[in-house]
Amino acid sequence: MRRLVIVLSAAALALVGCGGAPFPASGASAEDRAVEDARNAADKAGDRLYGSRVRPAQDVAHRAAGLDGVEVMKVTGTSTAGRGMRLVLRTAGTGSAWGESEPVTVTRCFELSFSTTTEWHRYGTREVACPPGAPMTFAPWPKTPRIPDERLAKALPRVPSGGTVDEAEVRAAVASLRLDPEIGVGIRKEGDVVGVALTVRPHPYLDDALDCTLARVAPGRTSTWTPSRTQRMPGEGGCDVGNAIHPQPPPH
Repeated sequence: MRRLVIVLSAAALALVGCGGAPFPASGASAEDRAVEDARNAADKAGDRLYGSRVRPAQDVAHRAAGLDGVEVMKVTGTSTAGRGMRLVLRTAGTGSAWGESEPVTVTRCFELSFSTTTEWHRYGTREVACPPGAPMTFAPWPKTPRIPDERLAKALPRVPSGGTVDEAEVRAAVASLRLDPEIGVGIRKEGDVVGVALTVRPHPYLDDALDCTLARVAPGRTSTWTPSRTQRMPGEGGCDVGNAIHPQPPPH
């Protein structure tokens, strides 16, 4: 009987493994693989932290400290603007290797750089010596004030069909709510319609979308609503008083 001999190249062998994932470099020890696992965890944290908007360095560090398996050991710089900022993160990794009976778990520190001028996923992740001392801690995020949309709906005037909307009356209704100073108020009259926009920006890194409630007071109908999350993203204009007067169609 003839035997079929199959010869695999080194590149092909590297692709053979659990789930088709490549093996680490030939001869890598369990510790080497554990360190690479820790590095991957740091890179994944970088993916969660990256953003194109300018953010204070302390806010980026605060957000990092809230990620599972990540400890913030050091922060350098003031914001992500210009040359940006750097974080030293401590992560853990686990690895195993042929011939070693037990997997190895290690803890390592990695420095990542963040800047609005840096392309996504290019944090320059490099292993560094862990700074002495305990990980950094942060106070709880400030609580975002809630927009009282139900009270707004009750306070706004109802104008009968054929009537005239009084802007001063609308302004007085909004003032009666005694809103938190962090809630922005926009009121404008255009033709027979008065639009109202109440807006608050959640604390950085909690959510990029704005919180807002819009209202439209017109003869025959007073309505309040919250735009879709897509419309509430920065730059979309969904929370502008103009959208209250001329409501945008919902996104597809």
